[in-house]
Amino acid sequence: MSNRESAADLLIAPPLFNWLKTRQSGVLLHPTSFPSDQGIGVLDDQVVHFLDYLKAAGISNWQVCPLGPTGYGDSPYQCFSSFAGNPYLIDLAALASAGLVTDADLATLRALPRDHVDYGWLYVTKWPALLNAYTAAKARKFNQLPYGDFTAFRHAHASWLDGFGLFLALKDHYAGKPWWLWPAQHRFLPRVKPATLPASVLARAEAHAFFQYLFFGQWAGVRADAAQRGIQLIGDAPIFVARDSADVWSRPELFQINQDSGIPLAVAGVPPDYFSADGQLWGNPLYDWARHAAEGYAWWLQRLRANFAVCDVVRIDHFRAFDTYWSIPADATTAKTGEWKHGPGLPFFQAVKAALPDAKLIAEDLGDLFESVRVLRDACGLPGMTILQFAFGGDADNLYLPHNLTANAVVYPGTHDNDTTLGWYRAAPSKTQDHVCNYLRVDGREIGWDFVRTAYASVSRLAVIPLQDLLSVGGKARFNTPGVAAGNWQWRYTAEQLDTLHRQTAPYLRSLALLHGRR
Repeated sequence: MSNRESAADLLIAPPLFNWLKTRQSGVLLHPTSFPSDQGIGVLDDQVVHFLDYLKAAGISNWQVCPLGPTGYGDSPYQCFSSFAGNPYLIDLAALASAGLVTDADLATLRALPRDHVDYGWLYVTKWPALLNAYTAAKARKFNQLPYGDFTAFRHAHASWLDGFGLFLALKDHYAGKPWWLWPAQHRFLPRVKPATLPASVLARAEAHAFFQYLFFGQWAGVRADAAQRGIQLIGDAPIFVARDSADVWSRPELFQINQDSGIPLAVAGVPPDYFSADGQLWGNPLYDWARHAAEGYAWWLQRLRANFAVCDVVRIDHFRAFDTYWSIPADATTAKTGEWKHGPGLPFFQAVKAALPDAKLIAEDLGDLFESVRVLRDACGLPGMTILQFAFGGDADNLYLPHNLTANAVVYPGTHDNDTTLGWYRAAPSKTQDHVCNYLRVDGREIGWDFVRTAYASVSRLAVIPLQDLLSVGGKARFNTPGVAAGNWQWRYTAEQLDTLHRQTAPYLRSLALLHGRR
C-alpha cells in the first residue's frame, strides 16, 4: 500500500462514517419502469402511487439506478453527464397546463408502447416535444414557468450546466458524433470560444439547460413527496464516467487520455467473473488520480454534492476501484488482458468526510475482492452489499449465505444486473435449487417471496427488494443482462399490477417489517 496507511492502521482507526444503525427495508425500482402513456416512466402521479405503496407496506427506502441522461445503449450507467438528469423522465403532460406543450405533442407519445420502453421510437418523438416546450418558453421570455426562475436555475448550476449544454449542442451540431471526432477547436471545452459558435448551437445549448430545469423542477416534487411519507431516496453513482460525456470533454486533464486527441491511454472493466468468462470491457476512461488528489478531489466532491442534492443516500457502484482497479489496454478486445492498479484509497474518503461529514454512502463491493478492499470498506464504515442469488450451490462458507451476513450491509435477492429471483431459480441447476430448498426449508413454489422473507429476517440492517420479486414475475422482467448490448433497461410494470400488489401484500410486508424490526 504505497503512499497509503497499512491495513493494520486502517483497522485500528474508528470508521469514518458508520451511518447505517437501524434496521430498514427498501425497494429497487428505476423510474423508467413506471406506467405511463408517454412511452417511458415519467415523474407523474404514478410516482405518488408507488410511494403510497411503500408507506403502506412499512418500507422506508426507494432505490433507483443513476438518473443521468443516457446515451448509446440507453444504460443509466453510461450517461452524458454525472451531474445532469434524464430528460426522458420529464412528465410532458404536466407542462400542458402551463401552455408549453400541445395535445399534438402528447398524442405522438401516446402512440408508443406501454408494456416496455422502445428507446428508438422514444428518441424520435420525445425530443421534438421537448424542443417545442423550450420554444414556447423562450417565446414568453421564460416567464410564468412552473418550477421557478430559469435564470436563477442556470446560475445555481453553472459550474456543470454551461459545459453540459454546449457539449450536447455541439453533439447535435456534429450529427451525434462522439467528441473525439469533432474538429480540434471543439474537441475539449477549454478550446471552445462561445463567441465563435453559430447561433443555432448557442440556442440548442440553452434548450438543453431548459430541459435540466424541467427535470430538476419535477424531481424536487418527487423528493418532497417521498420525504412527506418518511421515505429515503437511494441514488446510484457509477464510479467511472462515460467516455463520450460532458465530464471527460469538460475536464480532460482529470482522466488518463491523450490530451490532444482524446484517445484513452487505458480503459476500465473487470477481469473474468460471475457474469462473463471474458470479463467486462466497459471502455470508460480511467481517472488520473494524482491530478484529482492535487486538487483535493474537488471534482468528486462536486459530483457527490450533486448526488446528495437529489437523493438521501448514494450507492457507489464498483467501490473496489477506490482500492484497486482493473486497467485494460485501450486497444484490447476483451477484459482478459489488464493489470490491477491502486486507486486513491482512504485519503479520498477522508476528503469526503471533511467536506460531507454526514454523507450516507453504500459500497457496491460485489465480486472477487482483495482483502484490502474489505479493509478499506470497513475503515470507512460503509455498508457493503450481499446478493442472495449468489449464495447457493456451493459450500457453507459462501459469504452471501444468510448465516455469514453482517449487520452493516445491504442485502438484496438480486440487483438490476441479476435475473428476477423467479427467473434465476427456474434456470438454476438442480443442485442449486436443492440447496435453496434445503437451506430455507421451502419447496420453491414461491421462491420470490421466500427470498423476501429471508432478506427481511437477515442480520443485515437494510434489506432492498427489486419490485419484480414482489410482483413474482419471471425472467422476461429482467432489467439488465451485463455484457449483452441490446434489450436492456426496457421493463415496465402496469398500474393494475401495483394496485393488486398494494391490496394483497402491503399489510403482509408491514407485519413482516414489524416481526423483524424493520419499521
